[in-house]
Amino acid sequence: MHSFGYRANALLTFAVTILAVMCTMASFSDNLNAPSPTADVQVLNINWFQKHPNGNDEVSLTLNVSADLQSMFTWNTKQVFVFLAAEYETPQNSLNQVSLWDGIIASKEHAKFWIQTTNEYRFTDQGSNLRGKEFNLTLHWHIMPKTGKMFADKIVMTGYRLPEEYR
Repeated sequence: MHSFGYRANALLTFAVTILAVMCTMASFSDNLNAPSPTADVQVLNINWFQKHPNGNDEVSLTLNVSADLQSMFTWNTKQVFVFLAAEYETPQNSLNQVSLWDGIIASKEHAKFWIQTTNEYRFTDQGSNLRGKEFNLTLHWHIMPKTGKMFADKIVMTGYRLPEEYR
């Protein structure tokens, strides 16, 4: 006969093994989901575009952001972190990224949205590199699952240009 402690240990080990197998299967089943999000961003207004005394350019934009991210949500999705970034090139850096807006989407019901906002964070460049600069607006997202690895992707929207003169 086995003691009570030995039987409890065997039962606990079996239960933890089954839980680990179920978590692994859940994580792999999430890979079968192929999200197809859509997004559109419009620059409604350039509120101001100025050069600071220290030589840096700064821009304030009014944006319309609309997106449908509902396809990202499965039974394993805890939340989705979303942020909008302006991306451009300068002679010093091949890629400059400036975060303009971000948000956390906690449920599928809130994953289809439309907002009108000004950039939450400063759109500043170190130097006078923004005049007449073409830039992309990129919607990035990170899917945070209940179990398994995080997944990140983005949608790049091209064709934006800043004015040649300060306002």
